[in-house]
Amino acid sequence: MSEQLTHNQTQFNHQNFPITIISDHLYFQENIGSLFRIAEAYGVEKIILLGKNIPFVDRKINKTSRSTHRIVPFELVEDTQIVCELIQQNQAQVLALEITDDSILLTELQVTNQPIYLLIGSEVNGIQQSLLDLANQKVHIEMYGKNSSMNVIQATAIMLFQLTNLIKK
Repeated sequence: MSEQLTHNQTQFNHQNFPITIISDHLYFQENIGSLFRIAEAYGVEKIILLGKNIPFVDRKINKTSRSTHRIVPFELVEDTQIVCELIQQNQAQVLALEITDDSILLTELQVTNQPIYLLIGSEVNGIQQSLLDLANQKVHIEMYGKNSSMNVIQATAIMLFQLTNLIKK
């Protein structure tokens, strides 16, 4: 019979990846907390929370982050132009997780040895055009139902799974 392991009993290979997630106006506190949890699970280097008045309430975020918001480095940035300049000044791949008229399937994604900025959008509007225009690759997840989107954090988890597996190769 199998026995469920506790956190202290797992023997995962801890690894950090040169990935910075830029969340474009993510506002639901449950999603913000979940973003930290999934980012920590996949060894993400940093999170940039872009937007004005982001509801970063420690007590509420902690419910879904399981305290990972205290581990994963992050920055709150209100001005989109500052993030655009950051992207333009650095030698990094810019990947946008968004369905567009020129997006590719996640399974077709190719990465280089450069650090990665992963753009994810808001729960309602996705990624704003000024950021989308900076992306080297726009990537979407193939789905088989009638709905054309999924929760941003679920999609980010799927993207990070594929991305970290490509980087490890």
